[in-house]
Amino acid sequence: MPKKSLAAIALALPLALLLGGCATGSDDSAGSGDAGQTEGPVRIGVVGAGDPYWETYTEAAAAEGIEIELVDFTEYTQPNPALSAGELDLNQFQHVIYLATYNEQSGEDLVPIGATAIYPLGLYSTQYDSVEDIPEGETVAVPNDESNQARGLLVLQSAGLVELRDGGSIFSTVADVLDSSKVKVEALDAAFTATSLPDVAASIVNNDFLEDAGLTPEDAIATDDPSDPNALPYVNIFAARAEDADNETYQKLVEIYQNSQDVLDGVQEASGGTAEFVTTPAADLVASLEDVQEDIAANQ
Repeated sequence: MPKKSLAAIALALPLALLLGGCATGSDDSAGSGDAGQTEGPVRIGVVGAGDPYWETYTEAAAAEGIEIELVDFTEYTQPNPALSAGELDLNQFQHVIYLATYNEQSGEDLVPIGATAIYPLGLYSTQYDSVEDIPEGETVAVPNDESNQARGLLVLQSAGLVELRDGGSIFSTVADVLDSSKVKVEALDAAFTATSLPDVAASIVNNDFLEDAGLTPEDAIATDDPSDPNALPYVNIFAARAEDADNETYQKLVEIYQNSQDVLDGVQEASGGTAEFVTTPAADLVASLEDVQEDIAANQ
């Protein structure tokens, strides 16, 4: 398999808004490095702290006796180095693939300690109401950029439309679609997969292009299946330094995010209704991280 671009694999999350300022170092970080309770505010790095749900989350944490200081960043490249340097206690802005790419490029060992949501990539059709209705031999379009192409192919595989060589991975391309697949696959520019719908049986359409195409997430006839191990790398996470993985306060903050309906409602509103919330165990997230890092290292 040819070498892939790590920058392409590290997708920017569609939910985050590029707002705010960069963090600065501090000597009063709340991270304790042990499994006990922490003292002082927990500093969480995010991209898009202006989203109203962050205030809701901060208030929910305060009600549980945990003070949060949000540190807002303007670029996705900033929160992980700040966490590694001890300027943050946690961050929450990325999926597993992005974290794996950072760890491999930097030699760091940040880890996921809890899941938040997956923002499904959907398959849409103007001709068929379900995946089962698509006849054999029809053509399905996927985006041609490396990250979304691989993810789109994994969606098609989960839906039973294609079979991928070696079971598929974050590096899969249309060349990995086996001849035994139910449909043919064509890779198009991501901006054109929606406009191609009249000419193909179905298309993988990025969330960014749904509105202009007159589509909504509810129109999808298939999406990522969070229960599919191949979808785990696309789950968004809270990340911590490895030595803080068992910190009770940080784990409590994950639980507050996952269990506060007001927070979840706010995230759903900010995402335009695309968020699918998950409570994947941290051990599964770590295993996925390790698998992705192995894949990245093997393809460098």
